[in-house]
Amino acid sequence: MAKKKQQQQSAGTPAITALTASGVDFTTHSYAHDPAHPSYGEEAAEALGVSPDQVFKTLVADVDGALMVAVVPVSGSLDLKALAAAVGGKRAAMADPALAERTTGYVRGGISPLGQRKRLRTVLDASASAHTTICVSAGRRGLEVELAPAALTALTHATVAPIARP
Repeated sequence: MAKKKQQQQSAGTPAITALTASGVDFTTHSYAHDPAHPSYGEEAAEALGVSPDQVFKTLVADVDGALMVAVVPVSGSLDLKALAAAVGGKRAAMADPALAERTTGYVRGGISPLGQRKRLRTVLDASASAHTTICVSAGRRGLEVELAPAALTALTHATVAPIARP
């Protein structure tokens, strides 16, 4: 996949706006979202023609009463115990979807780790470092952004930890 910066203002999402303002290299990828597809992340990987290990989903979890973002490959699932441990917490659970949408400003299936309405603490799965670039939601279904894992880590002030399981 290409690593050139593509400034597509027509995408108009807060994630794209944040990336453009940051000056990091990124590429946007759009595809026709199929509402009948059973998995947003797997649909993105298929549409982009890349391994599900390289496409990361953004999940909102509650750790000891605080909302946070977990970014894990679509090929796996979030290990809630590992997430809690990564942030020094005791108990983690998936956040209520409506609360996640209100807090981030994005709809489920389009939640991006970038440009959120309320910046949440972010944990990126350590497997991201195995890739030159990864794809994450650009803020709406059918729109992904490709960038270096280090750039995502820097922009979100993410903790990097092994929080995914196969």
